[in-house]
Order: sequence, then structure tokens, then C-alpha cells
Amino acid sequence: MLTGHRVVLIAAALAAATGFARKPAPTSGVIVHEWGTFTSVAGEDGRAVGWFPLDGPVDLPCFVRRSYPVSSKGAMFARVRMETPVIYFYTGEGITLDVHVGFRQGLITEHFPPARVTPEKIAPGEMIDPGLESSIRWREVRILPGAAPEFLTENSPNHYYAARATDAAPIEVGGDRERFLFYRGVGNFDVPVAATVVQGNDVIVTGVTGSAVPAMMLFENRGGSMGYRLHTGQSGPVLLSRAEANDGEEGLEAVRAALQRMLEAQGLYSREASAMIDTWRDSWFTEGSRLFYVVPQETIDAVLPLRIDPAPGRVVRVFVGRLELATDATLADIRAAALAGDEQGLRKYGRFLQPFADRLLAGTGARAERATLARNLEVAPRFAPTASACR
Repeated sequence: MLTGHRVVLIAAALAAATGFARKPAPTSGVIVHEWGTFTSVAGEDGRAVGWFPLDGPVDLPCFVRRSYPVSSKGAMFARVRMETPVIYFYTGEGITLDVHVGFRQGLITEHFPPARVTPEKIAPGEMIDPGLESSIRWREVRILPGAAPEFLTENSPNHYYAARATDAAPIEVGGDRERFLFYRGVGNFDVPVAATVVQGNDVIVTGVTGSAVPAMMLFENRGGSMGYRLHTGQSGPVLLSRAEANDGEEGLEAVRAALQRMLEAQGLYSREASAMIDTWRDSWFTEGSRLFYVVPQETIDAVLPLRIDPAPGRVVRVFVGRLELATDATLADIRAAALAGDEQGLRKYGRFLQPFADRLLAGTGARAERATLARNLEVAPRFAPTASACR
């Protein structure tokens, strides 16, 4: 397995070889902003472990392009789900651009508007080896300031649409209009932090790749009561103690406000930060404990090298890392639900149930209890993709 330092070094060498190292002088006044999420699950040592990141319901409109068969998307095993990067453009004048994003140690799985993706198709169960690199390229992206927001929609609600609530100029590619360029993927690169659970529910965060993490938040939701601990300016290991929780909307709004400030401090506009939080409201704040952290700029640029021609005047890229944590409270909750055969109690952990269940079974010494847990967890749904109307 490659270490974080080797990934950065190899990324630099690949940049020179592939042309991503070429950075022409700015030739346009366009401002480019991007946000996205790296979602992972922490193992016992705090580092990201393998899981099935594509499990769960199909959560995108049917007009979004996919590189995998929808009926088998949950078969891929990897360490990182790169979720919903969106690229916005701000300019007072119309301009046409080419946009190219590489993905090192990863595969592009979804995108919109239509683009050239390499590899074009992903076979079910395809593994991501350390030398893999995929890419996506949009040619002739027309930036249309002041144009009518005539975007595709479907009848059912979808969190995809929340990202449109910004002041960015509409864009058009091949006749398809949108507020942004959208892509997703799965990867096997090292995330920049490890989060080790101590004293049952506290967390020690340490750096993995050598890059400083600008800000981080330990979040917990237990039965609708929410709390958080915020830390900025990482230097050395950081201890984040379990936070006192507030009930209902009061707790949720406090968390949202803290995340909003954290994202704006990294350079996102206010409406962009709100759009990002609204996009993930139904996922970020669910039952359990997780670490949110600002991904260092070096990691973003090494894993997702971006080239735009002609080059923009300014580029801001803000990614949030999400690291799911198997705290004592989480494992105890899953244990109780599994022993009781409570499917709804298990279902609230969604696509993260499998790695948490593995931790629970590994730490259960009583033979009879382990057998009961194994039996009930085995028959619990693995949250494979739901039936999709997309064909």
C-alpha cells in the first residue's frame, strides 16, 4: 500500500508526465469555485478502511451519466467515496472553456453534463489498484452569465438540486444547461488524517500525509440530540472530547452555523457553503459519530489535478473529509439492535453498517452472543442499491 508521502511524490511525477504540471498564465477573468466531499470509514487504528462506498439507494436524477451498471453499483470495495464535487464559474462576460480533472487512484462513476470519461465504463466489482488514474474532460463549456436557469429536473425531490442555489453563472455543454459541472467517484488513496477512538467516545486526530488540516469538527447525533467539538489550526495530534448534545433543531442549527463558518473561512461564498450543507443535510447529520475536516489543498491538487483552458483568474477548491467513527455508543447501539432483530435500528446506519458490524463481531468474545449477532447481522440488508427507474 502506498503511503501518503509516496502518493504526493508520485502525483508530482505524473503531473509532469501528463501535462497537469503546465499552468499557463491567467488569460481570463473567470473565478472558479469548487466543493466536494471525501467520505471514509475509520478502522480500529483510525485510518480509512475498505468498505462498499456505492451501497445505498440511487440518489441522483436519471439524467446524470453513470459509468457503471446501476443494478450492481454496490459491488465495488474501496476506501473513499468522492461525493459530489461541483465546479462553479463566475464572470461578467460569456466565455468558452475546456475543463479537465484527473483522479489518481480512483475511478469516475457519475457526471453531468455529458463529458469524456476515462475509463468510459466500469465493470461490476472492478478493483482500484495503486497505479490507476481516471479522468473527466468537458470540452467547450460555455459560461453564460445572465442566462435563464433552464435546468433539467424530475418530478421527485432530490438533494442534487440544492447545489444550484448559488449566484454562479449557468453553463452549457452540448446543449445541456446546468449551474455547475458535476462529477463523483470512488478511490483508494490515503486520506490525510487518522481518527482513533479513545476512552470510548473521544477521538485523537493525527496527520497521515504530512499536510496540515485547517479545521475539523467532531460531530455526534444520538437519537436526535446533536453536539460538536470544533478545532482549527492542527499542529500535532489533536484530542477532541465528546461534545454535550442539544435536542432537535437547536442542536442542528448550531452545527450548521459552525460548518457554514468553517467553509466560508476556506474561501467559499456564503451561498455556496449553504448549498453544500443543504446538499448533505440528510446524510451528514444522521445517527452516529463522525469527523468532518477540511482537506488540505495539497491533497486535493494531488488526487484531483484540475486544468482549465484558458486559465481562470482565481481558483478556490474546498473539500470536506468525512470520517465515520465506530465509537462505543455506536457499537453499543448496533449491538442492541442486532440482538433484538431490530432491522430499523440497523438500517439507520445505512451503507456504514457493514464495516461497523465487522468491528462489533471482532470485539465480541462471548461465543453465544457472537453467534446471535453474526446471524442477525447476516440477514440484515446490506443496503444494496434500490431498484432504479434509470435505464
